[in-house]
Order: sequence, then C-alpha cells, then structure tokens
Amino acid sequence: MKQRWVIRQPPSLALPSLVLLLLFFFYILFNIRVKSLLLASPANHSITPTKTPHTETKFSILIGILTLPDNYDRRHLLRLVYGIQSSSTAQIDVKFVFCNLTKPEQRALVALEILRFNDIIVLDCVENMNNGKTHAYFSSLPRILPRHYDYVMKADDDVFIRLEPLSSSLKPLPRQDLYYGFVIPCNSMNPFVDYMSGMGFLLSWDLVEWIGMSEIPANHTFGPEDKMVGKWLKMGNKAKNRFSNKPGMYDYPGTNGRCSHELIPETVAVHRLKRQGSMAACA
Repeated sequence: MKQRWVIRQPPSLALPSLVLLLLFFFYILFNIRVKSLLLASPANHSITPTKTPHTETKFSILIGILTLPDNYDRRHLLRLVYGIQSSSTAQIDVKFVFCNLTKPEQRALVALEILRFNDIIVLDCVENMNNGKTHAYFSSLPRILPRHYDYVMKADDDVFIRLEPLSSSLKPLPRQDLYYGFVIPCNSMNPFVDYMSGMGFLLSWDLVEWIGMSEIPANHTFGPEDKMVGKWLKMGNKAKNRFSNKPGMYDYPGTNGRCSHELIPETVAVHRLKRQGSMAACA
C-alpha cells in the first residue's frame, strides 16, 4: 500500500495569509459602503471643493538707489537694511543704479556683486549728479527691464526707507499719472506747489514710459535732478495725481532746518544718513 504524503503549511506562513485575507475582506466592505453613500447623495453627486480665502494681488515697486560704483560698503549696508524688511501689500525690488564703470577694479568687483546679488543696474552714461543720470535711469527702464512695475522710485544712498509704511501709503493711491514724495519747499504741504525732493520720489509706470519717449525730458537734463523732474512733469502737463508724504518723509534730526524733525513711528523715509550709526538708529 502506497504511503500518502501530506504537506502542511507552517504556522508562520498561514498567519500572514490570514491577515491578507482579512484586509482584502475589509477593503471590499469599505468600497461597498462608499458606493452606497454616493448613490444615496443628491443627483448631481458633485463634491464641492473647500473655499480658500481670497488673496489680494500685490502691486509692485522698483526702488532704484542712485549711487557710485566705488561705494561698496554703503551697498553692503543697504543690502542688510532692506534684506530684513518685507511688505504685506507690495512686491518690492531694490536695485543699485550707477553709470558706466571706468576702472578695472570696478569691472571686477561689480561683476562679482552682480553674480552674487543680481541687484545692480549699470546705465549707459557718464557718472554725474545733475547732468542726466536721473533721466538715463527712468528712460532706460522700459527698454532694459523684462517686466514693468506699478511704481518706480528714485532714492539717494543716504536715505533709509521703511518698506511696509511706504507700501501702505501707496496702496489707496492711483496707479496712473502719480507723482509721490516729499514736496519742496520744506514748509509746504501742497504737492502741486513745486517738485518732490531728490531724497526719494516715486512715479507711476506710465510716467516712466513717457519720460522714455518724450522730447521734453530729453531736452532738459542739465540741472538739479529733482527740480528737473518737476519741470518735465509741469511742461508735459503730467502727474495730475500727486501725494506729499509729510511728516512721514524727512531729513535726519538736526541736519537740514525745516526739512528735519525727530524720528516718529509713522516714518516712511529718513534722509541725510551719512554715517552708519545714524542709519542704525533709524533701522
């Protein structure tokens, strides 16, 4: 009589098989339950996505700080000053602006800065203060920038700008035909009386484009740069929307008579910060 051999599965293998069988069983029950719930739902059987809070689109500002190629230390200080700031209402880019480089060491060191920080604009002009640099700055932007901004600001390298108060003050203002800054003379509150101080003034993008196309600015570039911008706008019948941010913009205490006062919480910009210590006091 032949002997039968019965192969028995070891208990260690039978237990995992049982677990897999139970998991498969629960999977089937779960799918049946889900399908029954869907069939019992309203006829459209649609799932409404959760509504996310509406995020307001930020407007954009370019701040161009007109400086000199050799002012390396000042640029590094300002990078620290603006690098720790942000704005909840505006997307703000800060760039350093100067004319053509004339020294070998400038070409080498500025090239390294551009590679590291990408925050420098080199204009095709001879370095100057009151002979066309501001015109070269504004008129070049529509041609050299890959995008446009809602506002473009020109600022000195001895001014400290607080980005959040700046953007908050701009938020309710028009995006077209706007001229914003600190009106001169110092004791005036009328933004139409003359021109905005060169410490830091801002133009809407349409005015930047106009400066690049109009012969009025191109034919009137010699003279105090802030005064010339006011003259351009007056001759062209531009900047019908004007805003002088006083007392939020001012000269550092004790530096310039009526244009200066004590530091205040609502500060937007402080001018004439020639020493690093005064810059630190504002920051």
